[in-house]
Order: sequence, then structure tokens, then C-alpha cells
Amino acid sequence: MSAIDVTPGDETLSELAEHVAAGLDGLVESQEIAFGELAIHVPASDIVRVLKFLRDDAGCEFTTLIDMTGVDYPSRQRRFDVVYHLLSMTMNQRIRIKIEADEETLVPSCVSVYPVANWQEREIWDMFGVQFAGHPDLRRILTDYGFEGHPLRKDFPLTGYYEVRYDDEQKKVVYEPVKLMQEFRSFDYMSPWEGASYILPGDEKAEQPK
Repeated sequence: MSAIDVTPGDETLSELAEHVAAGLDGLVESQEIAFGELAIHVPASDIVRVLKFLRDDAGCEFTTLIDMTGVDYPSRQRRFDVVYHLLSMTMNQRIRIKIEADEETLVPSCVSVYPVANWQEREIWDMFGVQFAGHPDLRRILTDYGFEGHPLRKDFPLTGYYEVRYDDEQKKVVYEPVKLMQEFRSFDYMSPWEGASYILPGDEKAEQPK
């Protein structure tokens, strides 16, 4: 486990870091204090054990899972971070837990520890493709049935693969491959109130300054 940098005012978090590292008995791979919060890195396979300790230990009592999210680093061997944000209302403290995963990693589901993680794990699966082993109902939650790919991966095209529209002839919603009318459009992003160096569409009939 790497050493932790402590700045003035972080003594309480430093004590928490030492307590967590001791209680988890070598599972903490690294830890840091940043932005007034403690962040720890643990193995993905041990995430349920880690979360149970943080929830149940009398010196922690992180009983609330505030948020779960994913981060994609395509150049990394294990490209994904799964990040858990916990709150201890008893101790008035927050902690951030990070694990690494890839497309093949089966991250143990923490629904048994924090039931609220159900939809959050589904969202991470939908957006990033991270698989959660033991989840009671792992399916897409934001995209439609039959959707291909995971939109928050860095290599997912901005236009997507398919577009959805209502076909008036077929009287139903249809999926079609994205068809770009042109590959590139040039925008100057200039506000019309700032004044463009050319005549804006619709202004050609206006009296021009002499």
C-alpha cells in the first residue's frame, strides 16, 4: 500500500485511512486524500467484503451509497474504473472506493450490501459494459432493447450506430443505420450579437451600413 499525503486539516481523514487499512487487512492497494475526501483502491474481487466492512464497522458506519459510476481509460489494460461514493451520516464523512475492471471482469454485485445499487449497476452495464456478477436483473436501463454498444465508452462514435425515427408509412418506430449527409460541418460558434464578418441568412435584405 502506498503512503498517504496528509495536509493540514486532514488529520481526521488520515486517522480514518489508517483505521480502514488496518480493518481490511491488506486489501487496500493505495489511498489518497483529495478535495477533503479519502479515496481508496481495492481489488475488484473483494469489493463486497470492503463495502460490508465500511458499512458495518463501528469506526466507519458508511451506511449510505450516494453514487456509483464508471470511468473509461481505453489505453489502460484494465480500462474501466468503477467508483463508489459512500456517506457516513454518523461520522459526517465521505469515502470514495475505486476498482479496476475490463470487458471480461466479473465485478461482484453489491446489491446485497446496498440495495440502491441495483439500478446504478444496471446503468454502468448499459453505458460502459462492465458486468456485475450476481446482479438480480442485469439489463439495460437507459437505452432501448436491442441497442448495440455502450455509449459512454471513449471509442463509441458520437453519432452512434443507429438512429430512431417514426416511419409514417409503416406507422411504427424504425431503427436505421446512421446516415450522415455530409462528413464535416464548419461552425464558427460566433454569437450573432457579436457581429459576424459575413451576412447572416435572412439579413441580406437589411440595409447595410455605408
